[in-house]
Amino acid sequence: TSLLESSSIKSGMLRRPKPTDSEADLLREQQELLAAGGQSTVAVVKRPDKRRGDAAAADAQDQRNQRDVVTIEDELPSLTPAPPKKSRFKQERVRFEDEDPGERLDRHDTHISAVLSRIIERDTSAVPVSLPCITGAAFPKVLHRSVMGSEGQERAPKGRKSIFARQIAAQRAKEDSSASRHVSFSPLQNMETERPESNVMDRVGGPVLLTGQGLGIANSGMETMKIHEENQTKLQAMSQSEILEEQRKLLAQLGPRLVDFVRSRKAQRTPGSESASGPVQREDFLNEPLPNSTSPQLDHTIKAQESQRDTMEDDEEDENQLVAQPPITEEELPIKPQKEWLHMDKVEPEKLEWTRDLPAPREQSTNKAMQARFDFTGTLIPSTKDLPTHLGLHHHGEEPELAGYSLQELFLLSRSQLNQQRNLAVSTLANVLAKARAGEYISSLKGSVLSSLLDAGVLFLLRFSLDDTVEGVMSAAVHALRALLVSSDDEECLDNAFSWLLGMATFPLLPTAQEDEDEDDEGLDETMKETTKEKEEKKTDHDVARQDVVKGFLKMQGLPRLRYILEVVRPSPRVVLDILEVLIRIARHSTTAATQILDCPRLMNTVIAEFLPCSWAPATSQAPSSLYGLPVALAMKLLRVLASAGRHACARILNSLGGKEVLSRFVVVEPSEMLLEAGEALRCSTEVLRLFAVAASYGQACNLYTDLYPVLVKRLQAGNWRCASSEAVLLLELDPIRALLVLLTQVTQTAGCHEELQRDLVSAQGAECPPPPPVVWSHVTGLQPTVISSLKGCVRALDGPAQMSSALILLPSYLLYMEAYYSQLCVQSSFQPVQCLQELESLTSDVLLPLISHQAMQNITSCFRSSSMICNPGLSAAGGEVVSSLPGLGCSRMKTSSTIAGPNSPLSLPTALLYLLNTITSIHKGLLKKFSPLILSDSVLSYLRSCIGAMPSVSHMSAWISCHEHHLLYLLLRLAHKLVPVDPEVAKHATLFHQVSLALVSWLLPGSEYQAHELMSFVTFSHSLLPEGICGEPEMAALAELQLKDRTSLAVGALLRDALHHLPSIRGCYLTHLAHMESSVLSSRDRYLGRTPFVSSHLLPELTGPSLPSDWPFLPLISLYERMGLSAGGGHQVESLPAGSVQSVTNCLQWLLVLESWREQALTAVPPVAKLARLACVFLCSSDLFLEQPVQELTWALFRRLTRPAQLEALDLGSPPPGLASFHDLYSALLAQYEAVSFGDPLFGCFMLLPLQRCYSVTMRLAVFGEHVGMLRSLGVPLQQLPIPLEKFTSPMEDSLPLLRLYFRALVTGALKRSWCPVLYVVAVAHLNAFIFSQDAVAELLFLYFQFLVLKNHLLLFQLPQQNSELGFSIYEQLPPIRARRLESIVGTEVKGGER
Repeated sequence: TSLLESSSIKSGMLRRPKPTDSEADLLREQQELLAAGGQSTVAVVKRPDKRRGDAAAADAQDQRNQRDVVTIEDELPSLTPAPPKKSRFKQERVRFEDEDPGERLDRHDTHISAVLSRIIERDTSAVPVSLPCITGAAFPKVLHRSVMGSEGQERAPKGRKSIFARQIAAQRAKEDSSASRHVSFSPLQNMETERPESNVMDRVGGPVLLTGQGLGIANSGMETMKIHEENQTKLQAMSQSEILEEQRKLLAQLGPRLVDFVRSRKAQRTPGSESASGPVQREDFLNEPLPNSTSPQLDHTIKAQESQRDTMEDDEEDENQLVAQPPITEEELPIKPQKEWLHMDKVEPEKLEWTRDLPAPREQSTNKAMQARFDFTGTLIPSTKDLPTHLGLHHHGEEPELAGYSLQELFLLSRSQLNQQRNLAVSTLANVLAKARAGEYISSLKGSVLSSLLDAGVLFLLRFSLDDTVEGVMSAAVHALRALLVSSDDEECLDNAFSWLLGMATFPLLPTAQEDEDEDDEGLDETMKETTKEKEEKKTDHDVARQDVVKGFLKMQGLPRLRYILEVVRPSPRVVLDILEVLIRIARHSTTAATQILDCPRLMNTVIAEFLPCSWAPATSQAPSSLYGLPVALAMKLLRVLASAGRHACARILNSLGGKEVLSRFVVVEPSEMLLEAGEALRCSTEVLRLFAVAASYGQACNLYTDLYPVLVKRLQAGNWRCASSEAVLLLELDPIRALLVLLTQVTQTAGCHEELQRDLVSAQGAECPPPPPVVWSHVTGLQPTVISSLKGCVRALDGPAQMSSALILLPSYLLYMEAYYSQLCVQSSFQPVQCLQELESLTSDVLLPLISHQAMQNITSCFRSSSMICNPGLSAAGGEVVSSLPGLGCSRMKTSSTIAGPNSPLSLPTALLYLLNTITSIHKGLLKKFSPLILSDSVLSYLRSCIGAMPSVSHMSAWISCHEHHLLYLLLRLAHKLVPVDPEVAKHATLFHQVSLALVSWLLPGSEYQAHELMSFVTFSHSLLPEGICGEPEMAALAELQLKDRTSLAVGALLRDALHHLPSIRGCYLTHLAHMESSVLSSRDRYLGRTPFVSSHLLPELTGPSLPSDWPFLPLISLYERMGLSAGGGHQVESLPAGSVQSVTNCLQWLLVLESWREQALTAVPPVAKLARLACVFLCSSDLFLEQPVQELTWALFRRLTRPAQLEALDLGSPPPGLASFHDLYSALLAQYEAVSFGDPLFGCFMLLPLQRCYSVTMRLAVFGEHVGMLRSLGVPLQQLPIPLEKFTSPMEDSLPLLRLYFRALVTGALKRSWCPVLYVVAVAHLNAFIFSQDAVAELLFLYFQFLVLKNHLLLFQLPQQNSELGFSIYEQLPPIRARRLESIVGTEVKGGER
């Protein structure tokens, strides 16, 4: 073996390493190779970096032995054939045999727009533009093969190259040699210099900053060297003191950033040449310390400049240059390489840059927005905060020195292949979403984090993460989904309001409807248009999620995945609770969403079987490791929210899903016997009673009431009074009592409907009718004594400070039960009036009057104004981030800024008390006057005054609590309306009550149609609330009307008196026009009066705005206009109107006159332009409706009120009236109608003159004098009858030359005469007179019109408009001298210049 090895060494061949060789063998063979001095069979070459350009590619050939790229010169033996190459893209394309090739091409076709959309043009606005150099050479330069042959052969590197490549290499080599000749300096010259300053500059060897690129000449390098040599010569001629002085000046003038930039460029420059003794050490004179003789002024200047660094604005390129660090050296490595390590004998610093410490973050001196970064808890990290690296917040991103993760990085990390990274990213996103919903980023970040995340597709990311196979990632996705959808504060407020009056009713959390413009359906027949369901099915998941997040999640099959997690994965308790909360939020979205939850296969079965078991083992700890097999309060709440969505959903839960068994099992168990944690047991007991109450509110599950009657009565008696030391436990203990009272209230109302339904069933004779409930009135009569006893105890407890809070919380529920009992008692066949009246008197003296006069009640009423959502619209402002596609109630801000939504809300107790008082006073009218102190309290009257003129906004954040405030106002007005006729003190405030009722009618939201109907039926059109008709107000109005000096129309006083006389007819007119809301009124009535067998759902109609529009007083006029088919235009003539139309319009105008005269505040929400547009319907509805005498008189009166000075100032015809594209379109229709049917009516004429005032658009004046000039013959409104001051038409001077020409033409042609149209005649003369004597007069036109004598006198001698004179204006007796000279100069020039 040794002989073979020695022979192989001698022959230059060494054996190849074997797999069995150790590391010591390899090192030994390496030493033998080096000792033999043989040539290696491999060579290390340096491949050119294509990204660095041609220069790097050329230099790479000269440094072949400096990179670890191996080329083997020996020919290797052929191995086994390699497997055929497989295309990765081909494997991804799956094709089927029966697939149409044409369809496949269309599907994979990429339109040119997809390519062009990715092209981003580079910004070249800051790039300097220089003219090309003038040269005699051709362009492009001609390359000759002879040149390449002579110059390129000796310098051509090894290997075959093209002619072009050889010439480029030779040219670069030539440039390098010429540059080295000019740049290099001999060591002798450096050694001979004595001055250290010049020596430094000589050692530089060339300019550091100047490159010559901006000179724009061919030999820029030579010119740069000349400049550099001149600078060196000047430096050598200067003394040391002069150099230091110039250095100080430069440092004082230059900014600190520019100085740092120069120093960094100098530090980064590599030596250009080396001396024979070794490399030359170069230093910059800017880096040398200044002598001690530096002036203090310079130090102060440098410090002042450094203090301004934070306020300077630089580009990102400058920032990158400033933060550049020198390459890492071997000494700076945190781990020193050892000799024993393979291939570590040569250290490559550029590959070890990542091992050095990160630079400290510093504040960026730029006004550009910086990227937000968050830690793992979702907290925003300031960009200047230096956090330690052991926190795990630093990573190899775009800004490695900054701690935290941006949203883009979190999105990228969430799709990582590592489970921990995905889990970390989704968990961090969950924390960010939770803090964004809470509004913690509003003051720190620009824009909405929630909107940005939704636009970026966070919902899709969470849906993908739910499909992850790793349970940790799946759990994090559920938690993030809960943070996105659920608001704990909203749920808490809704749960607290459950026991209030109509507290079960909630608005569906649907986004505001956005009408999509369907261009494809335009012009199609109704039968050809797509239905709403078809349009929804065509939408993509992205489009649906962009408009509605919950609907998008449902469309992405989110419910089956949540069912899978609950049923198969069986996650931890936190994930289970998060899923249940998400399902509750989806159920609150709409009835459709709740139905989808019930329809999802095995979802609700899993929830009931696993989390609402009929038997369970006691929990081993306060925080069990699994919730499976244990009762969960959120699961019971989910059933309750689903049941609230509709009667049919509730029936499915009770009958198909085993809800009745759940009710029976949990109602009979006391919270202390549930073998659960105390708080969870109380919540379970509360939720099961609430579910029972919801079922009873539909008249369902009432047979369980009879079965569980002993248990319910026992719990009612046990809950007589309970007090605890801790407030949190106190609230939890009171919630089951409140839920029990709500249940008994619903059962009592259901029992009260039994006799009515029994009678309907007998009289129906086979027609469809709800069956009578299984509970009758006798089943509930035994509850009343116990409730009254508890009610008295609560009132007595108000005197105890420790018990007052609990009493105030329980009192509303007891009062609501008493109202339900007495409202149903009076319609029973067993009703005994005398006994009932005695009970009511006893209840009033023992409970109600002491409660009204108690200090606690007065404290509550004093909070009405400060806690009102109507008087304080700012309370409904969002506390967190709000997006339109994910509406919420905004209770987080409401809880912190007001108590209106909490357990001690000032709404619940007064509303329940007034509800009971209205019922009692309708049964026992003798008790009515005893309750007047409640209405006459200063706090109540002040609150009502504050409501007048308020304009509350409508949104999900304010609507749910505004409904309860509307109930309070409605009940206050109903009680006040009853007290006005019997109590003179209350009657003094009748006007206040009427103003509030008019405002409340416009505020009532969907679901409150019954209250609106009741207000209109009894309060709004009540004589007793219009004291002006009794106190002589009509006569005062008539006296005021005399100031208008109009003797042709009936006095307003008589019109008002007639309107008051016809108030019942007016009320009937408006109720008739609201007949289309009958179904909504009936549904609202059943819910309000507790007619439980007829209630279909506790989800209110979709929140689209108030039930009635703000301009509802104009409703009869608008309805007639739409019924006659004139909504698309005007100018039509209608020969006959429907029967009763004149009377309907008369009643509408009478009511409008009453409001404009005495209740002007009620129409504040209607802008004046809208009033004018609605009133114009009188002329557009018919050809002769405005000629009817009552219509004519009332319209005249309303028009005068609209043209009062204050109203005219507020009239803006430039803004489009509500419901119209523009006022100009309406005026065009009025012009056509006037020409067709006006017959010169002065009222119609005044309407046509109103928009012609000088302050409005000139287009309407051009339309009259251009397109409709014929109407000037019939527009004969007398000047004395015009209710608008004439100066509004003549001032300021007209500046539209086309209109002035039309004025001239109308006057000259006789189309406009004073006898035909006196108002516009004065207007035209006034403007033309002002134009004649202005600097812009046109002499040619002026001379032409002097042929008409009368016109000439009016045009020249016009002085001022005078509405009461015969002409309508005053004239000069003779032309003033200044005007005469002006006229002579114009006419004289014209006559001389061109004689006619």
